Amino acid sequence: MPQIPEKIHELTVGQLAARSGAAVSALHFYESKGLISSRRTSGNQRRFSRDALRRVAFVRAAQRVGIPLSTIREALAELPEERTPTAEDWARLSESWRSELDERIKQLNRLRDHLTDCIGCGCLSLETCVLSNPDDVFGDRLTGSRLLVERRDSAAAGRRGGRARERKTECCD
Repeated sequence: MPQIPEKIHELTVGQLAARSGAAVSALHFYESKGLISSRRTSGNQRRFSRDALRRVAFVRAAQRVGIPLSTIREALAELPEERTPTAEDWARLSESWRSELDERIKQLNRLRDHLTDCIGCGCLSLETCVLSNPDDVFGDRLTGSRLLVERRDSAAAGRRGGRARERKTECCD
């Protein structure tokens, strides 16, 4: 990792990318989302303050545990401008994310538990599948294979020169 002399207080996007391990495009994206900020030189080049290194590390750590960028932006907005997030900041903010992560873990466990059932079924029905449609309210009452009758509208059938026909489809949950 390239070292940047202490006397340099601003970093180019390339230096920030090299030091943080984030791609230049990711840094531009983070900036567009308000996660980091830069100033422009007279030549219209970006210059990032040194605290951007810690902010990028903060963003990447939060992303690794599944925190949405909008939530990360809100957390960083609580910090004074130009201040590097500290270990105490991380501890305080990450504690507020704990319940959200616990809920995601429950959802993932539920998906994992139903994954075998769904592969065994093979349908992946958008209407009844536990994985594709996890909030299915009819799933408790309607289980197993269903034979659905779907009527085509008569106008569409008329264009084909025939009368309305019934189409049968099977699906299961």
